[in-house]
Amino acid sequence: MTADATITNISCYLFAPLSDLKTLRLKLLEFCRDRDLKGTILLSTEGINFFIAGERAKVDELVDELRRIPGLEALAPKYSFNDHQPFNRMLVRIKKEIIAFGVEGIDPARYTSPRLKPVELRQWLDEGRPVVLLDTRNDYEVKLGTFKNATVIGIDHFRDFPEAVRRLPAELKNQPVVSFCTGGIRCEKAAPFLEREGFQQVWQLDGGILKYFEEVGGDHWNGECFVFDQRVGVDPALRETESSQCFQCQSPLTGEEQQDPRYVEGVSCPYCHRTSEQQQLEKMARSQEALRRASNPLPGSLPYDNRRPICIPERCDQMPVLDALGSIFPQVPRSEWLMRFEAGLIEDDHRQPVPAGRRMRAGERLYRVEPGITEPPVNADIRLLHEDEAVIVLDKPAPLPMHACGRFNRNTLQNILHTAYAPQKPHACHRLDANTSGLVVVARTRHFAKWIQGQFARGEVQKLYLARIQGHPGWDHLTCDLPLSSEAGGLGSREVDEQNGDAALTGFRVIRREEGGTTLVEARPVTGRTNQIRVHLWQLGHPVAGDPAYLPERQLGETQTLSPDAAPMCLHSSRLSFIHPLTREQVTFESTPKWL
Repeated sequence: MTADATITNISCYLFAPLSDLKTLRLKLLEFCRDRDLKGTILLSTEGINFFIAGERAKVDELVDELRRIPGLEALAPKYSFNDHQPFNRMLVRIKKEIIAFGVEGIDPARYTSPRLKPVELRQWLDEGRPVVLLDTRNDYEVKLGTFKNATVIGIDHFRDFPEAVRRLPAELKNQPVVSFCTGGIRCEKAAPFLEREGFQQVWQLDGGILKYFEEVGGDHWNGECFVFDQRVGVDPALRETESSQCFQCQSPLTGEEQQDPRYVEGVSCPYCHRTSEQQQLEKMARSQEALRRASNPLPGSLPYDNRRPICIPERCDQMPVLDALGSIFPQVPRSEWLMRFEAGLIEDDHRQPVPAGRRMRAGERLYRVEPGITEPPVNADIRLLHEDEAVIVLDKPAPLPMHACGRFNRNTLQNILHTAYAPQKPHACHRLDANTSGLVVVARTRHFAKWIQGQFARGEVQKLYLARIQGHPGWDHLTCDLPLSSEAGGLGSREVDEQNGDAALTGFRVIRREEGGTTLVEARPVTGRTNQIRVHLWQLGHPVAGDPAYLPERQLGETQTLSPDAAPMCLHSSRLSFIHPLTREQVTFESTPKWL
C-alpha cells in the first residue's frame, strides 16, 4: 500500500447456504451506508459475492460483520489499494445466483473441482508441463490480457459457457485443464461443469487471476487484467492502469485506443464506432426483424373478437339504432341485425350492449362485434428498402391489404407496421390494391404524411408500374383517358363511366410481347383512381394476368383478394420518385417483381 493510496478495495465470494435474504439485505445496506462504503453486494441462497471500497478501518468492520453470518465465517477477501473511490454508490441486491450460469445441478457449496494454487501453476508453467489454460472469461475481458498460449473459450456472457464447452475439441477431454477467471468465482461453476461434460483432469486456479498477480506477479501473463469497477484494468502489481472502458459498448480500451479518432468519450470507440451508413443499415436490419416478428405468426391467424366501428351519419340522427343500421347497410337483412342485438353483439364505446330501440345521435359510434374470428392468410413478406427520420419505403408483397377492410383487420400492412414501429403509428401516403405488389411510401408522422400525400394528390409523384397483360395489343404506346366510376360495384370493383365518372389518365408502353400470349407493359398513371390501371387494361381488352376481378371479355370475377398460394396478379409498383420532406430533393426508389 503506497502513501497516497487512501482507499481500500476488497472483493470476495463464498458459496454457502443463506436464508432470510430480505432482512439481511436491509441490514447490510444500512451498515455500509453508515460507514460511507460503496460498491455492490450480491446475495443469493447459494452464497455471497461483493466488491466494496472505502476507508480501511470501515472495510475491516464490514468483513467482521459478514463473518458473523452463519456460513460466511471463512470469508477471505482480496485487498487492493488506490487513491480514489472506484464506485459511485452502495448496492445490495438479491439474485437467483451470485454468478449467473443457469445450469441445474452445479452447486459449488456441495462440490467444486480441485483448486490449484498460483505458486503451483507457475511451477507447472516454468517446467513446461503440458496443460490447457482455459480462459472462462468474456471476450471483452480477454482483450486486455490473458496467460500466454491460453485457450480462450470465446463467449460474450458466462451463460454461453456450456455451449462453448461443447464446441471444444474432443481431445482436450483427456488433457490436464486449468480453468481461470478474474477472481475465481466463475471457475467454481465452470470447472465442475467441465467434469460433468467428460473432461478427465480439471483444476481451477485458486483465487483467479488477481490472486495469481498477488502471489507470483506477472510470470507467463501477457497484458493486464480487466476488473469490474472504475479502474477497468490492473497490472500484475495490482496497480490501476490507464485503460478505460467505452460507455456505449463496454469494451475495455488501452491508452493507445483512447487516442484513436473514433474514440469519443461517452459516444463511441474503435470497436463500436459506425459510419452514418453503417448505422442506417443496422437500424434497418432491426426494423426488418421487427416486421418479421410482427407478422409471424400472422396476427389474424389467432382467434380474437373484432370490434368494427360504425359511425351514425347525420341522416340517421334520432333514429332507433335498428333503423339506422338498416339505412347504413341496406344489403344486410333486418333479421340479421335483430339476431346481433339479441346476442349482445352491438356495443357502445364502453363495450356495453346497445338495445335495438335506442335512439341515436349523429356522430355517435357503435361497434359491431364479431367474436372469435380468424382472418384469411396473406403474404406478409414485407421488405424494407429505405428508412429515415421521416420516410419508410417498403416493397409490399401480395396478397396483402393495406388497411382494414372486409375480412381483413389484423392481417393488413397498416396493423403490421403499427405493431413493428410501436409506439409510432406510421401512415401510408398512398394505396396499392391487396393483389398489387411493389413500392409503398410510408410516413413516420402525420405531418410528413400530409406533406407527401399532397404530392400524390397534385400528381407530382412520378409512378411507374410493370404489368403482364393477356394478349398482344396492336399498339406499342397508348394513352387511356376513360373516366372511372366513383362508387364501388360488386366486390368493390370499378367500371368505366363515360357520363359521371372521375377523370382518369394512364400511359402504356409495350416492353415485350411474350410467348404464351402475354405482353409485358409499362404503365404510368397520371391520376390515382381506385383500380385505375386494372380497369383501363380491362376495357382495352387486355386485363392483367392473374387478376381475379377483371376477367377477359370484360367479365367480372367473384374473387376480390387472392390467396397466398394462388398464381400472382402480375401488377407491380416498380418505380416512385417524389420530393423528400426533409432534404427537399427528389428521391427515386425501384423494385423488381418476383413474377418477372
